[in-house]
Amino acid sequence: MAKDKTVYVCGNCGQESPKWVGRCPSCGEWNTFKEFTVRKENASVAVAGSFRQALTGEQQHPHPVPVGQIVSEKEPRLNMYDDELNRVLGGGLVAGSLVLLGGEPGIGKSTLILQTVLKLTDKRVLYVSGEESARQLKLRADRLVPEAERTKESKDGFLARSLCMVVCETSLERIFLHIRNEQPQLVVIDSIQTIMTEAVDSSPGSISQVRECASLLLKFAKESNIPVILIGHINKEGSLAGPKVLEHIVDAVLQFEGDQHYMYRILRSIKNRFGSTAELGIYEMRQDGLRQVSNPSELLLTENHEGLSGVAISSAIEGVRPFLIETQALVSTAAYGTPQRSATGFDLRRLNMLLAVLEKRVGFKLAQKDVFLNIAGGLKVTDPAIDLSVIAAVLSSNVDTGIESGVCMAGEVGLSGEIRPVNRIEQRVAEAAKLGFRQMIVPKYNMQGFDASNLKIELVPVRKVEEALRVLFG
Repeated sequence: MAKDKTVYVCGNCGQESPKWVGRCPSCGEWNTFKEFTVRKENASVAVAGSFRQALTGEQQHPHPVPVGQIVSEKEPRLNMYDDELNRVLGGGLVAGSLVLLGGEPGIGKSTLILQTVLKLTDKRVLYVSGEESARQLKLRADRLVPEAERTKESKDGFLARSLCMVVCETSLERIFLHIRNEQPQLVVIDSIQTIMTEAVDSSPGSISQVRECASLLLKFAKESNIPVILIGHINKEGSLAGPKVLEHIVDAVLQFEGDQHYMYRILRSIKNRFGSTAELGIYEMRQDGLRQVSNPSELLLTENHEGLSGVAISSAIEGVRPFLIETQALVSTAAYGTPQRSATGFDLRRLNMLLAVLEKRVGFKLAQKDVFLNIAGGLKVTDPAIDLSVIAAVLSSNVDTGIESGVCMAGEVGLSGEIRPVNRIEQRVAEAAKLGFRQMIVPKYNMQGFDASNLKIELVPVRKVEEALRVLFG
């Protein structure tokens, strides 16, 4: 048997080095190299490499093939019976793909995957749980049974029709044996940080274990053409726990995010080899699981703020989906001498920039006042088109005058006080008109070549911040 060797791995990017170095030559981070002992002989590679022969009876002999002779067929995607998840995946789950779902602990990752696989009554699914016991999964499955199904039959009757099989295992070698015996059409690993292989001499969740297990699962998915879904955790820095190379191994990286104090959850696609990364899925967390939100604008605009100051409605776009959000601001006299600036769901540095524009270009003095900004619903918005609504909400709270109901806006504010054009103005206007808004303030440049005669909404083009504020407050 060959001797074990010691390597040093960067905890930030996964760079290997035969000796310890203070600064990583790949990512430039300091003091990130940790010592790991690995075995030269990797028995798991042989186990994973023989899966094609074990599952199909064929033996694989890879050899170079001219690109013109490669047969490309449009394979049907696996329908997950979840419109939001299918949209983010690019139309469904691709056969033989490795998908990583990441999110903070307790955000609802396992709930999303479990309620999805329970709907797959025509596919054999192997759910590998490394964190929860089978009893805990059964309690969660009972809670996730749809209300409509409970009236027809009992919970156990509904779950009996599901082909989801559960195994509580953390050894990758034994997981491969369960896969060979059960012959599933979809494999779920919950979570990748709890899985370990005997080929690596380190504890579960370490950098070498996570990377090795993910590589073997990728090799298995490609050779057997069986899709695999990995569930991973987000660390305190906001990135996926484990080496950064894990994101390079998988085919798609989905991030499940949201505030635990709010009911909304957002599913984003950070990387997708089989679809667009601009898609977005929105869910509502309820007692019986996650509910798909097909029209988020109606849920985010549930309250009537007529007569209240500091509230402005903006037409934003997250990914490729337009929806209207409430921008709330509170301006008050600084009680402790030093003014405070606070933003929830919005970039604080951009808020400071907009306040400087409002003071320099418009003439409103806010240097001795506290400014608090909040994006309603617990959303985090990065669309620069909500700049105009931020300024309008701040000024509305400062003068204690409410904005008329039925008015929304979209526009990026420049440092010179100009209203810069925004993208996808047609989708923004159509969303506002669909929800019954009668007036919308848009950048003047966006009106070139835009025909709004067939829309039941009045468009007010503006060129500067002063013009927009004059329209809102007279």
